[in-house]
Amino acid sequence: MRICVRRMVAEDLEAVRALESASFDATWPATAFEHELTKNPAARYVVVEDGGRTVAFGGLWLQFDQAHIVTVAVEPALRRGGIGRLAVHALVVIADAFEMGDVTLEVRESNQPARGLYRAYGFYDVGRRKRYYADNGEDAVIMTTEPLRSPAYQARLRGLLEDVERRFGSGVAAQLDGERLGAGETATG
Repeated sequence: MRICVRRMVAEDLEAVRALESASFDATWPATAFEHELTKNPAARYVVVEDGGRTVAFGGLWLQFDQAHIVTVAVEPALRRGGIGRLAVHALVVIADAFEMGDVTLEVRESNQPARGLYRAYGFYDVGRRKRYYADNGEDAVIMTTEPLRSPAYQARLRGLLEDVERRFGSGVAAQLDGERLGAGETATG
């Protein structure tokens, strides 16, 4: 495995759309990711590559004092192997670097593997959006983190980074840096 975690760029869009199609029954419009990268100053997206091949991606919006994860996808054959953890970790690090208060998301009620991953990152259930998903009317569970800057959450994040380092090596762990992933730029929301 030669893992790389980095900011998403326009050249990634074909691979990202293919991975999205393999991951979700309902996908975003064809131009959505391009719009997010070029016209949404509050959006931040990352890709995870293995040997140059996109195997995961994730995105979030920076909205006032809160970050909102809008998508995370992992190549189906690699799910539950730790790759999704890299995408989520990168997104949380970006939110933390922008000094967001917390991170929220919606996830399908039935997606227990994803909910477990988010729980590992300190997300907990705070509500439900009834019939949120148009493809099948499934409810979404709203999850959020405790305050990112709290000592408890910072300790959790350090522990999770140590886990990434044990699993993927210090080179991958070093890539999970907010500045490197685009936190040095201004965001509006």
